Amino acid sequence: MMRSTLLFLSRRRWLRQWMETSSFAQPLTRRFIAGRTLDEELAVCRRLEAESILATLDHLGENVKSVEESRASRDSYLRILDRISGAGLRATVSVKPTQLGLALGEDLCLENISALVERARLLATAVEIDMEESEYVERTLRIVDAVHQRFGSVRAVIQAYLFRSEGDIARLNAAGIPVRLVKGAYREPHTVAWPRKGDVDTSFLRLTKQLLEHGTDPAIATHDAAIIAETTRWAAVRSIPPRSFEFQMLYGIRRDLQRQLVADGYRVRLYVPYGDAWYPYFMRRLAERPANVIFLARNLLRA
Repeated sequence: MMRSTLLFLSRRRWLRQWMETSSFAQPLTRRFIAGRTLDEELAVCRRLEAESILATLDHLGENVKSVEESRASRDSYLRILDRISGAGLRATVSVKPTQLGLALGEDLCLENISALVERARLLATAVEIDMEESEYVERTLRIVDAVHQRFGSVRAVIQAYLFRSEGDIARLNAAGIPVRLVKGAYREPHTVAWPRKGDVDTSFLRLTKQLLEHGTDPAIATHDAAIIAETTRWAAVRSIPPRSFEFQMLYGIRRDLQRQLVADGYRVRLYVPYGDAWYPYFMRRLAERPANVIFLARNLLRA
């Protein structure tokens, strides 16, 4: 019920407008959103690198309504890539295909993403292509495969709660395409995704082991301490070097765990969003698992 309510609220325009302009929300944005401008974002990334923590930058937004908007998003990310390079940061960028025109046409999205990945390759970084609702999965994977064949410098995101993900990971591993594994944050029908947390966790661990054993530079995106402990235990048993994969987390959540993993010799990369359009992103993080509401309250008090 709480998950449905949070997802419902994430789509209310009046609430979004109020939250994104209200002083009430500022403590949340300061903790979980790097800022509203690229300069603020880069300052956060520099601070993280000083702590030996990497970043992937996300300029918040999705579902553009026109070709012009999609190209404006592309140009924004091109500027971000140039600024990352100019600042000497070892950061990547994360992009949503619908922000680059996927809902308007696959060819348009491919054109925009190709421009980003080509620039990323020239600047010795990479583009992480986020995964959205299940209706976009196959089109997104076709785009990932196309740009990987032309440029490399791309990482796909796979959601553990989808039934199809084991086959998708096998396909990506065979092609040598890096994968970021996440649990999944969209409301999906029971015909395509596991609704129960226990089943999603089981799937996540199974897919993690598949990636560690057969994948290329995999990223395991979770704040779940039990899953992280099992991942590190299993990797040690299989003699998988700690630096051959990375853990990814959200900016502002479990900073204690991030620091401990770095101290233990693991690569850690944070998903660091910025911009004015933060409300849908934030609400999906809460809806991803209802316990995240309590988790959020605890993290606001945790150093």
